[in-house]
Amino acid sequence: MAIKVGDKLPSGSFGIMTGSGPGSMTTDELFKGKRVVLFSVPGAFTPTCSKTHLPGFVQNFSALKAKGIDAVACLAVNDVFVMDAWAKSGGAEGKVLMLADGNAAYTKALGLELDASGFGMGIRGQRFALVAKDGVVEKLSVEPNAGQCTVSGGESILSSL
Repeated sequence: MAIKVGDKLPSGSFGIMTGSGPGSMTTDELFKGKRVVLFSVPGAFTPTCSKTHLPGFVQNFSALKAKGIDAVACLAVNDVFVMDAWAKSGGAEGKVLMLADGNAAYTKALGLELDASGFGMGIRGQRFALVAKDGVVEKLSVEPNAGQCTVSGGESILSSL
């Protein structure tokens, strides 16, 4: 069952790149006592994700912070090395936390997985964005089509705050 507004986010951890190599971040470290935007993409470096979704949050980062957002994080079923390279190529460093969910464990815990086997990509995450306050979902926007970025983009989330 998919997560919904009012639900507490499940506990879990993500892969992150640190200054000394691959590391991890727990959901408590990310969400506890903070207001966070978490958005999910089906895959780093894929067209809509790279041309629209990630850039929308990079471009709106300061405006989101001004609206009371403490952190902006991107979740993808990719490894930490891919997420780190994508952050560098997408100008996200120092703005968007890049969270690797390599085995889709957290994505599945949210109930927002996507079977992209038909495209040779296996299980991925649906394209969505949520706003959580202290780990509780305040807003959730799931795209009806993974190839679109309308309701879950940076500008949409900003305008909803």
